[in-house]
Amino acid sequence: MRIGIFCSANNLIDPTFFLLTEELGRWAARNGHIIVFGGVNQGLMECVAKAVKESGGETVGVVPSIVEETGRTSQYNDRVLTCSNLNERKQLMLDESDVFIALPGGVGTLDEVFTVAASYTIGYHHKRVILYNMKGFWDSTISMLDDLQQRGMVRGLWRDYICVADNLDEIGKILAKC
Repeated sequence: MRIGIFCSANNLIDPTFFLLTEELGRWAARNGHIIVFGGVNQGLMECVAKAVKESGGETVGVVPSIVEETGRTSQYNDRVLTCSNLNERKQLMLDESDVFIALPGGVGTLDEVFTVAASYTIGYHHKRVILYNMKGFWDSTISMLDDLQQRGMVRGLWRDYICVADNLDEIGKILAKC
């Protein structure tokens, strides 16, 4: 399975997020999954790619040209897809992935999660996003989605296309259903 990873490119975040991301990368490689990610050599992006490669797995980096120009492309990309902007990056990642896992991240990660979710609700695809809820990172987002659901602002049930997992076993069970 080709798993798109949405995550932070920041280095100064909770060290536990790096440990759990390494674990995810090793798990993905052991299970024969290909990781599609933002292709950057920083933060959780670099962490997951390095763990995948060191465990014999394969990666696809979707890299905006501005990142290439500034020398921030990961050395752990097996294949690089260059794009001109973030919208193109999201589309390429959507095209290249079967499912997505969102690790801790900021505004860009939220944008990616909700772009995939919104396009699912309209019927462009049937690809799910898994919020990997490391240390409760996604708890406030889950509460917000529950509130939106209660208020009738969400088309369908949000949990039909955004799943929540607290560990790799739960991720594996979700992937088995995709």
